[in-house]
Amino acid sequence: MSGRIPREFIDELLVRVDIVDLIDSHVPLKKTGANYVARCPFHTEKTPSFTVSRSKQFFHCFGCGASGNAISFLMDFSHLDFVEAVEDLAVFAGIDVPRESVGYQVGPKKDDLNSLYVVMEQVAAFYIEQLRVSPKAVDYLKARGVKGKIARDFMLGYAPDKWGALAERFSQKLLIEAGLLVTKDDGQVYDRFRGRIMFPIRDKRARIIGFGGRVLDDSLPKYLNSPETSLFYKGKEVYGLYELLEKNSKPQRILIVEGYMDVIALAQFGIHYAVAALGTAASQAHLDLLFRFSSELVFCFDGDRAGREAAWRAMESAFSSLKAGRSCRIMLLPQSHDPDSLVREEGVDKFTERVQTAQALSDYFFEHVSEGLNLFEMEGRAQLISKAKPYLEKLPEGVFREMMFARLKELSGLVTLNVLDNVVTVDSSPKRQHQREHNRLSSARVAIALLLQNPRLADIVEQKDIDWSGLEFRGIELFKSILQVILDKKSVNTAVLIEYYRNTAEEKSIKALALLDLFVSDDKIEAVFGDALNGLLKQGREAGIAKLQAKAQSRGLDSQEQETLVRMLVNK
Repeated sequence: MSGRIPREFIDELLVRVDIVDLIDSHVPLKKTGANYVARCPFHTEKTPSFTVSRSKQFFHCFGCGASGNAISFLMDFSHLDFVEAVEDLAVFAGIDVPRESVGYQVGPKKDDLNSLYVVMEQVAAFYIEQLRVSPKAVDYLKARGVKGKIARDFMLGYAPDKWGALAERFSQKLLIEAGLLVTKDDGQVYDRFRGRIMFPIRDKRARIIGFGGRVLDDSLPKYLNSPETSLFYKGKEVYGLYELLEKNSKPQRILIVEGYMDVIALAQFGIHYAVAALGTAASQAHLDLLFRFSSELVFCFDGDRAGREAAWRAMESAFSSLKAGRSCRIMLLPQSHDPDSLVREEGVDKFTERVQTAQALSDYFFEHVSEGLNLFEMEGRAQLISKAKPYLEKLPEGVFREMMFARLKELSGLVTLNVLDNVVTVDSSPKRQHQREHNRLSSARVAIALLLQNPRLADIVEQKDIDWSGLEFRGIELFKSILQVILDKKSVNTAVLIEYYRNTAEEKSIKALALLDLFVSDDKIEAVFGDALNGLLKQGREAGIAKLQAKAQSRGLDSQEQETLVRMLVNK
């Protein structure tokens, strides 16, 4: 793998790129007041609710809630992971991405990776040529009902049944690095894939990163995949995703099937939203990848025992990926059927109906854990709790988790008891939350929001030479954290700060404060911030003094606390 991208480079990139120019190159923007607006590219709307701020280097949709900096936009708009988005942003800025070495393992250089991508394309073209001149391979695909157009769309090919078909034509060094040649103990090499229908595996950028091969008969192994290489990590890739996104970049749902031929067979019938895990069970990484493109995933498994066991394993992976706005369904096929045979027997409409009405993951879960238990008896209900609770605790915090615990309470007859104390009922409505924050944190919210939106204000804080010991106000740790980040970094704007808090507990608060419009004109920002900071420090001192005085009366103070209290009373 290549090394990490230095944090300093990401900061510099976010300072150098103007988010307005970036987004305007993808979604035409219209200037309205100080900001720019457009119809949101992430959901369907008739009137623009998508706004971009040049001063904050931040975008936000008031319709669907999408928000973030330039990197976040590319991740959402182009369905990229973080590293891919940084690379694309660097291309937009016209600069190269540096890499840090990790330990003693230095990954392949960019030029080396490009060479691997080139040889993979060349090998795929060779396999396609071989398919055309192999009657038995063509006959096999015809027998499976695969038409020429689908074969071209998926770049199907054939690996001739020879030990050195590739080694004779391409660089052996590159073929070994790409996993296409196997090296024997004596140093001799031979083709990994022989006598198989070849399925190129493409990433989201259409680059071939690996291959899958299927035998033409019933010999074993039926399927063979590329080994993991610097291009290919089977635990993070799925087959057919590139082809799916070519047909529909925003599918309503994605169907996860078990094999390459299932994906191709369904595509034959116009069902272009199927993908397959690459010879392994669907992992959380697979699901997180697919959830970037659709909010609904449907697992499709054979109805036999192996299929049911696979469904349960998939459910376990799905639990860690589920959060608000995401859903999973389980679709078990009739005995002795796979997707190919079932769609041919029942037709597209009936098969599609099965997909749309597949069992919700929540229902499947409780049906599975309740199986064989007598819920009319206390012992059965106790067993249900002990079986279900470990899984439910894996769910991310949110409404779905609370509802699943509520369902467990209902099934176990503990609706009115506190045995299951995992569900905490809170009034988290936006109106109530806004009221709470406005009442308790007005000074803090103003000060933190202004500092986040205008990092230059850190100079005002520094000039005050504040003694932070003993101060007590809600939000003090976040304020101090943002201040320290600003002081530590060479160049910083709001986009850099948002990036710093990505995937942290504070990310949601940071985005909300970055979005907060305080309606302060540019020439008044320093004055308003100064007033808010003074009010905040006064509030913090008073709260700190009250806390120390209360402790002095109840338990007493140590020498350091006594010194802090005296100093705060003097400064007051």
